[in-house]
Amino acid sequence: MREYPCPQCRNNLPWRSDNPFRPFCSERCQKIDLGAWAQEEYAIVGDDQENDVSTGVLNPREDL
Repeated sequence: MREYPCPQCRNNLPWRSDNPFRPFCSERCQKIDLGAWAQEEYAIVGDDQENDVSTGVLNPREDL
């Protein structure tokens, strides 16, 4: 069976379909990762101006 590292603790574990916490090894690692996202410790790199336009924060140009 193929093994992979848990994204949180890096312990190797087999890839099994009966692991409800996959790709994490346990509920603990899954919750630590979720907490990091909730605390905004992770970010997806992008263009700030593009993000503002796509969310409607900037005023659209009226001369178009």
